[in-house]
Amino acid sequence: MNEHFGEHITLDGYGGNEGLLDDKQLVRKCLEELPGLLGMKKLSDPEVYRAEDNGKKDPGGYTGVVIIDESHISIHTFPKRGFVSIDVYTCKNGLDKDFITNYFKQKFDLQEVETNFIKRGLKYPPKNIY
Repeated sequence: MNEHFGEHITLDGYGGNEGLLDDKQLVRKCLEELPGLLGMKKLSDPEVYRAEDNGKKDPGGYTGVVIIDESHISIHTFPKRGFVSIDVYTCKNGLDKDFITNYFKQKFDLQEVETNFIKRGLKYPPKNIY
């Protein structure tokens, strides 16, 4: 049986601290330090952008991403809602789900988290076909 291609953790955090979720430098710090804590290699410096209130369900916040050799990590904050949406996707196997969950719970003072774990590429070819 082939090993799956990679692993993808989605984390939605609720009841977070508005000030922490609205801190551009904290979002950048998470994207800067987490890859190293997970044994991943960054291919880029983190990029963090301010998204303004769209007058609908998005009251504004920060969107940040870092490209890693193994894929990417992204963070989307919604300070006015106390909400954050995070993706950690890697072609490595064996992500520490508890570590990642606790890391973000602590960083944004999250009261509740909802995580999903997805094995990606279950039929990933074991060798090159071309």
